[in-house]
Amino acid sequence: MRPVNKAYYAGFTVLIVLLLGFAWVYRQSIMSQLNTQIRGQFTVAERLNQFGTSAAQRLQAYFQQANLDFPPPKIALLAFKDSKQLQLYAPNKQGAWQWVHTYPIQAASGGLGPKLREGDKQVPEGLYQVELLNPNSLFHVSLRLNYPNAFDKQMAALDGREQLGGDIMIHGKAKSIGCLAMGDPAAEELFALAAWLGKDNLQVVIAPTDLRQVNAALPDNVPVWTQELYAQLKRELANYPLNNHLSE
Repeated sequence: MRPVNKAYYAGFTVLIVLLLGFAWVYRQSIMSQLNTQIRGQFTVAERLNQFGTSAAQRLQAYFQQANLDFPPPKIALLAFKDSKQLQLYAPNKQGAWQWVHTYPIQAASGGLGPKLREGDKQVPEGLYQVELLNPNSLFHVSLRLNYPNAFDKQMAALDGREQLGGDIMIHGKAKSIGCLAMGDPAAEELFALAAWLGKDNLQVVIAPTDLRQVNAALPDNVPVWTQELYAQLKRELANYPLNNHLSE
């Protein structure tokens, strides 16, 4: 009988262990992908793994051009219906708001004036917060706004209106019913910012037009209380220096 080569046997054993280890890791990777496909859902972290790096690179370029630090402590999004713009602002070292970038709004249904009821296809107007990050939106990814807010509910009570609607989003793709459709790359950037900064560090202003402009034209055939709403929006917008960039 030939003597057993112990070194050969040990090497063969190590090879088998390594192959089994690689097989297990590969199986876990495949199972993870299958589980994601089966449940049809992603977590916020999984979405950031998918596009966070590329979104950060684009955002860093915007902030560098604006001479601002990235990431910022907070941001504001100013949406103007008539010009179909969503303007991104962040504070500078002195704490004053400064323009960073302007996104074109790809789609927004309805016309100028506030949202009054479910099904009217209007985009709301007012001061809003982000209340939820949705990594599994039908429109790629989305940020859900807190519509109806306290002012919306108060005015509805005065008017005797019910069923105000909801699920108002800033989302991807280029189709919208009462939401702001930004296209996927922009939606990814905004989603990533919200995830990194925390939703409490975002504020959203939606107005029919840029009320910082002199003699800004207001919509007709709107409820009387919109005078109060637009006065609120004008005061809020005064905190953000007007920028002449139409799009970037």
